[in-house]
Amino acid sequence: PTFQFVGVDGRSRPVTLAELRSLPEVSVPNCYIVSTGHGTSGPFTFTGATLLAVVQAFCAEPWTEVEVISADGFGSRVYATELRKLDSASPILLAYAMNGQPMNRAQGLVRLIVPSERDDALRQVKWVSEVRVVGKKRP
Repeated sequence: PTFQFVGVDGRSRPVTLAELRSLPEVSVPNCYIVSTGHGTSGPFTFTGATLLAVVQAFCAEPWTEVEVISADGFGSRVYATELRKLDSASPILLAYAMNGQPMNRAQGLVRLIVPSERDDALRQVKWVSEVRVVGKKRP
């Protein structure tokens, strides 16, 4: 699985699972998946790279937010201030493993995990296909 990383300048590049795995690995226990129409499942331990580490690895320009978009068009936005101030025990991840096993297609392959989300699935993104970094908006 690969996803497209789009920098502030609009340039796109593929990011492979091997590149994602080369970033510092983080595991976050006690995460839940809340899916519309499917209820809540978990707890799970998700493993991957923090979204902050991914952005810092592939984007040198100043940025203010990150949009993570799935293959089916669903997306979520995370602000730089939020990523930088999060508790290190529950960072937002681009996860590639669940409970110590690589995720399969049905599980999402690469999935945005927001550990603080417990009530609805509005911020979690399954089947990540694009990570788009947004710079400061000009007046």
